[in-house]
Amino acid sequence: MHDDRTLVEARLRRVLDERIRPAVYPESVPLEVAVWHAPGEPVPVAEGLAADVEPVTVGSRWGAPWGTSWFRVTGTVPEAWAGRTVEAVLDLGFDENMPGFQCEGLVYRPDGTPVKGLNPRNQWVRIGAPVQGGEEVRLHVEAASNPVVMDYRPFTPTPLGDLETAGSDPQYTLTRMDLAVLDETVWHLVTDLEVLGELMAELPVDAPRRWEILRAVERALDAVDLQDVGGTAEQARSRLTDVLAAPAVPSAHRISAVGHAHIDSAWLWPLRETVRKVARTAANMTALLDDEPDFVFAMSQAQQWAWVKEHRPEVWARVKKAVAEGRFVPAGGMWVESDTNMPGSEAMARQFVHGKRFFLDEFGVENDEAWLPDTFGFAAGLPQIIKAAGSRYLLTQKISWSRTNRFPHHTFRWEGIDGTRIFTHFPPVDTYNCSMRGAEIAHAVRNFKDKGAARHSLAPTGWGDGGGGTTREMVAKAARLRDLEGSATVTWETPSAFFAKAEAENPEPPVWVGELYLELHRATLTSQAGTKQGNRRSEHLLREAELWAATAAVRTGFPYPYADLDRIWKTVLLHQFHDILPGSSIAWVHREARATYARATYARVADELGGIIDAAQRALAGEGSVPLLFNAAPHTRSGVPAGGARPAEMSGRTTRAERPDGGHVLDNGLLRVGVDARGLVDSALDLAAGRETIAPGRTGNLLQLHQDLPNMWDAWDVDEFYRNTVTDLTDADEVTPGDDGVTVRIVRTFGASRVTQVLSLPPGEKRLVVDTEVDWHETEKFLKLAFPLDLHTDRYASETQFGHFFRPTHTNTSWEAAKFEACNHRFVHLQEPDWGVAVVNDGTYGHDVTRAVRGDGGTTTTVRVSLLRAPRFPDPETDQGVHRFRHALVPGASIGDAVREGWRVNLPERRLHGAGEVAPLVTVDRDSVVVTAVKLADDGSGDVVVRFHEAHGARAHATLTAGFPVAGVEVTDLLERPLADTAPPTVDDGRITVRLRPFELTTLRLKRA
Repeated sequence: MHDDRTLVEARLRRVLDERIRPAVYPESVPLEVAVWHAPGEPVPVAEGLAADVEPVTVGSRWGAPWGTSWFRVTGTVPEAWAGRTVEAVLDLGFDENMPGFQCEGLVYRPDGTPVKGLNPRNQWVRIGAPVQGGEEVRLHVEAASNPVVMDYRPFTPTPLGDLETAGSDPQYTLTRMDLAVLDETVWHLVTDLEVLGELMAELPVDAPRRWEILRAVERALDAVDLQDVGGTAEQARSRLTDVLAAPAVPSAHRISAVGHAHIDSAWLWPLRETVRKVARTAANMTALLDDEPDFVFAMSQAQQWAWVKEHRPEVWARVKKAVAEGRFVPAGGMWVESDTNMPGSEAMARQFVHGKRFFLDEFGVENDEAWLPDTFGFAAGLPQIIKAAGSRYLLTQKISWSRTNRFPHHTFRWEGIDGTRIFTHFPPVDTYNCSMRGAEIAHAVRNFKDKGAARHSLAPTGWGDGGGGTTREMVAKAARLRDLEGSATVTWETPSAFFAKAEAENPEPPVWVGELYLELHRATLTSQAGTKQGNRRSEHLLREAELWAATAAVRTGFPYPYADLDRIWKTVLLHQFHDILPGSSIAWVHREARATYARATYARVADELGGIIDAAQRALAGEGSVPLLFNAAPHTRSGVPAGGARPAEMSGRTTRAERPDGGHVLDNGLLRVGVDARGLVDSALDLAAGRETIAPGRTGNLLQLHQDLPNMWDAWDVDEFYRNTVTDLTDADEVTPGDDGVTVRIVRTFGASRVTQVLSLPPGEKRLVVDTEVDWHETEKFLKLAFPLDLHTDRYASETQFGHFFRPTHTNTSWEAAKFEACNHRFVHLQEPDWGVAVVNDGTYGHDVTRAVRGDGGTTTTVRVSLLRAPRFPDPETDQGVHRFRHALVPGASIGDAVREGWRVNLPERRLHGAGEVAPLVTVDRDSVVVTAVKLADDGSGDVVVRFHEAHGARAHATLTAGFPVAGVEVTDLLERPLADTAPPTVDDGRITVRLRPFELTTLRLKRA
């Protein structure tokens, strides 16, 4: 037989595009359209429905950026259509290639009942099946004219990302507003041909199955009368019956399809628009569930569910009904799909506490899985947190975006820093927006790395990022792929059903130890510094507020602010979403969030938490004139115990002397620091050890400026070639004594920017504090702060949630070389066997560590802290303005010193006068056991909850002592529920003995007597 394959395939493409798809709606009549443009922010539904409208025609321009227009469409079903299926086709000006990224709508009936959402791949509204002739149609569309921020030329700077700069020009053209007859037979023919054509294209050219499909498609096309598609569609379908009925082979890969709409809680749209995106998607999905009995839809992010409940009660009622039926499934058990690299220990725990508790309270549903398809890498401390929250599984596909190394597994156990292992799945379909295309299904099969050991994978199916969800076309394709020769089998299932099957068939999968590092999007550790500092500050203020409020509640009857703390935690957790905290959202999002904006979220959080802290401390201090230092850190400071208050013990003094070369020497008896005439640190001598910290011939406190234009993803990425060009900022405008006489003040200018630094040695403490203020006005630049250390080590420690882990300082392999920018929390620590150095910070995350061998044979290991970037997309003014950072260099530091100093720099002292000493509510007798939370139980019982972990990476035997009468102790999960398989520790006169493995996390619930 002659090879006419390409001829038939080309014929299929043209006939589908030009004849069969247009025949899906063979008849239509225009609807009458009128519109009201809301003058400002979105209005309540009742107001939009009642507004006075003006006539508008198809072809009219509409929609200022970020505006809302209420369209009213009316019409009458022609009598001749009686008994047929009729839909309204409402095209607001959609580009079908941009579902979730442009204008969208939510359709209402006149009584305010939501019908379904409109988006570029979902433009229809069912009127009747069958419909009555003469039926009156009246619908209202709440249309959002969200501008396209990332267009066909992505990463182009645009003012559209902020309401304040976006202008008022209409963004869209009203394209179609019709009543139309839906020919369901033609619609099904389209799906038949799409499924078979896509499958055929993925089969080997010499496979018999491919040619069987080709001939069946050819016969079907022969049966289509191109001038009467509707009249011949059934006959064409009949010629495809046999090839569609051929069952899959027994060894076929099995795909669990999960209806999905990954909705970024903010990204190229503000938070307020996400509220509406979620409502539109939820309305769409509940309508689809009504139409498709096999379909299952899963939605993560408890915050998004809460938005529906608060803002769209009519949609919420439909969601609750579908949840009760087991088909609209809460997923993930987190407040939002957060970043996991940067959130601190307690914040990461509270993501699960608040997320799981919402689903338990609202639906009685407990999630077994963490659902994070789009998060930019996963911190090594996360497995323990997932387990401590009562969950067992993790799903993500983002590691497939790595640019250097291909991850070796799709199903595996992920081991965290404490040894906890979590069953983990990476969907081999490599997208969280699967649309059931044949290419996607075939890719999942080919790509699956665990063949032979397993044959199940998951496919999150539906349009996402900006929402929209699964379409009826996807459901129809999945039905044909349920059991089809040549394809993987596809079945709609819940995440829990998938994980149960996957774990049962592969109970001992491979193990991956340590962080799941994404070899991409490394700059998200630095972009939008104000947002990151607001997060860090909020996390520590929440610790203080809980600690002092709990202490005051137990000691004085202070009213514990349960509701306020719950609300503030949820605000902070929301802003840890994986495009907000990483700095990859539009300008509007960060303007509303960042700490430097007076009316912004983090500023309000700081004010409110500051009020709680002050009120609680005043209640504890009482009236008096005794100067008290309140110590919220988990270690003794200035003689004040952790969690207590008393007069501070002062020790030592600091001196400053001028050097002949114009530099300065700072000395506090523990550390002697030399600062040259350029304001660079050329010596940091640990006096007790007699050990120099700075590498010979090098200088620390060195600001370095790089060009920084990545190939893609401006706010997200820093590409390794940025290191090829660097400017050392060594010229100083001023190097002078500080106002107090014992510090050094340095001023530098470069480009359009200015840096002011103050170097100080606190008395009695072995650390050099570097306070840096940058008035930043650069573009596409990257600013680093370098400390070249005279230290030989092949690894260094980075703090992560509830501990630390090690990264190599060398680049032996491509895996190590790819980690040229990495995350730490409060410290990095480098260690020779008998001496180490820590670099601590109060609000930065990105850093790099490199090593070089000098001519003298010694090793220089350089730690560089990432301070600021200046990308222009999606925020053209990223980080422009004033920023303040605090870092400290700690020579002679053990890992315990690094832990302590990291806490200290993030929890500044608070002083006030009172009656006398305030004893801690709880104490621990070992510094290696770090208390991360002291609070009252969330259930209002008055029980005291204490969370702690071993922080040094060694076993610990410690005694926790309660400063109040204790009637009993329970070991609990993060949700403060007793652990059934864990015996409670014994209590002896308020003393509780605990034994911890390295990095082990424990939560105790203390019942007050």
